[in-house]
Amino acid sequence: MFAVLKKPTGDAAPLRWCNGLARCESGATAVEFALVAAPFIAMLVALIQTALVFFAGRVLDETTEEASRYIMTGQAQTAGMSQSQFATWVCGQTFALFTCGNFMINVQSYSAFSSANTATPTLTFDANGNVTNTWSYNTGNPGDIVVVQVMYQWPVVLGPLSFTLANLSNGNRLLVSSAVFKSEPY
Repeated sequence: MFAVLKKPTGDAAPLRWCNGLARCESGATAVEFALVAAPFIAMLVALIQTALVFFAGRVLDETTEEASRYIMTGQAQTAGMSQSQFATWVCGQTFALFTCGNFMINVQSYSAFSSANTATPTLTFDANGNVTNTWSYNTGNPGDIVVVQVMYQWPVVLGPLSFTLANLSNGNRLLVSSAVFKSEPY
C-alpha cells in the first residue's frame, strides 16, 4: 500500500524526516515508467512504421515484376492497352494495401541497355499537393530494352520525437520499383 510519512519531532527531526523520505519508494515505479514511456513508444511507432514501409516496398516490387513480365511477353502490346488501362491492370495485381489512384507508372523503351535511364524521377507538385508530372507509356517493340517504373506515394505518420520516414515535401514517402528487361519476340 502507501506509506504515510509522519513528520518527526525533536532536534534531529528534519534530518530523520529527509532520510525517511529518501527511503520511501511509493510512486517510484510510476516515475520510472514516465521517464521510459516516451522513448519506448517512439521506438515502437518507428518499428511498426518501418516494417509497414518495408512490406509495402516488397509488395510494390512483386507487382512491378508481374507488370514487367506482362510487357516483356507482349501481352500488354497485343491487347492494345493504354496507360490508364495498364495502371488499372497493375492495381489489380495488388491487394487492399494500396489505393489504385495513387499509382504512377512510367514505361520507356530504348534501343540499348547503355542508353536506358533508370533514375528515380523528381516529383513536382501543384498548390494542392497533387503530382504534376507527365509519365511516359512506350512499351516498345519486340527486342527493345524497356524500363518500367512503378511509383507510389506512401502516407507516413509523424511519430513521437519527430521520427519520420517521409522523403517528399508533402510528408509522404515515395516508393519506387524499377525493372529493366529486353522484350521477347512476340
